Amino acid sequence: MPPSAPHQPIQQPHRAQIRRWRRYLAEEISEARIYAALAERTEGEEAEILRKVAQAELRHQNHWRSLLGQHAYPEPRPSVSARFLELLAKNFGSVFVLALAQRAEGRSPYAEDPDATEAMAADEAIHEEIIRALSTQGREKLSGNFRAAVFGANDGLVSNAALIMGVGATGASSSMVLFSGVAGLLAGALSMAAGEFVSVRSQRELLDASRPTQVTLDVAQDLDIHQNELELIYKARGMSEEAARHRAMERFGYFTCDCDPSLSFQLGAEDEGPKPHNALGSDVGAAASSFSFFASGALIPLLPYLLGLSGPLAIVVSMALVGFALIITGGVVGLLSGASPLKRGARQLAIGYGAALLTFLLGVLFNTTVS
Repeated sequence: MPPSAPHQPIQQPHRAQIRRWRRYLAEEISEARIYAALAERTEGEEAEILRKVAQAELRHQNHWRSLLGQHAYPEPRPSVSARFLELLAKNFGSVFVLALAQRAEGRSPYAEDPDATEAMAADEAIHEEIIRALSTQGREKLSGNFRAAVFGANDGLVSNAALIMGVGATGASSSMVLFSGVAGLLAGALSMAAGEFVSVRSQRELLDASRPTQVTLDVAQDLDIHQNELELIYKARGMSEEAARHRAMERFGYFTCDCDPSLSFQLGAEDEGPKPHNALGSDVGAAASSFSFFASGALIPLLPYLLGLSGPLAIVVSMALVGFALIITGGVVGLLSGASPLKRGARQLAIGYGAALLTFLLGVLFNTTVS
C-alpha cells in the first residue's frame, strides 16, 4: 500500500535518524497487530473500526519504510512491552489493552517530529480519540463490579496494614499482632458486608415504595367520572393535564375527549404491577462480594505472620507485600480511568504507606508511654 504523503528518501540519513525511524516503524508494526488482533476478538461496528485503525497504522509503516530505504531491513522488532500487549490482545482482547493503546496513541511524538507528516500527526490524535471512545464502552461495562472489587480489596489492604503496623509498634508479641490482624479482617469485612446489605436492601425498599401500584385498575369502575380524581394520579406522576385526562378517560372506557390522542400512554408501567429491581442486584450477593473483596485485601499484610515470621522481619515483609498490592490496585484504577498506571500506583502506595506510618508512630508513642 503506498504511503499517504511520504517525504522524499534522504540519501544519507545519520544514525540517530535511522534509530528513531526504526523505532517508529517498530511501534507502528506493533500497533497494527494489536488493533488487528482486537478486531478478531470483537464483532460488528467495533471490529470494523479497529480494522480501519490498523490500516492507518500500515500507511504510517510505509512512510517510515520509504524514509529508511534499505535500513528498514531486517524489520525492527517491537519492544518487550509492545509484544506483551500483542499477546494480551490476541488472547484476551481486554479493555486494559485498549486503555494502554490509548495512552500509547496519546504519547505520539509525530506532532513535534519534522520527519512525520502533518497527516500522520493528525491520524494519531484521531486514533487516541477513537480508542478512548472504544475504551469508554469497556470501562462502563467493567466499572461497577470490577471497581467495587478493587476498592473493596484496597480498603482491606490499607486498614489492616495500618492496624498491624500500629499494634506491632507497641512491642506486642507476634501472636497478638496476628490476632489483631485477624480481628481487623473479620470486623472490617463484616462491617462492609452489613453496610452493603443494608444499602441495597434500603434502596430496593425505597424504590418499591415509590413504584406505582395497580390501584387505578382495581377501583376505576367505582370512581365518580364527574369528580375524576384519577386524573390527579396521572398528573402527580408527571403527565400533562391533557395527557392525564386522556389516560383517565381511557380507564373509564371513553376515548372521546378534548385532548390529543397522540399524547398516548407513555406512563403505562403503573398497570403492569411492581417489577424486580434487577439493576440493584441481590442484597445478599452484594454483601458476600463486599466481604470477600475486603477480606482478600486484609489478608495480604497477615501472610508473613501466618507463615511463622515474627518481629521486624515480619513487619518488613508485610509492608513489602502491601506495597506491591497497592501499586497493582492503583495501576488498575489508573487504567480504568485512563490515567497513568504508574502515577496512580505511586499515589496509592503513598496513601497506604502514609496511613501505616501514622499508626506506627501512634504505636511507638503508646509503647513509650506504657513502658
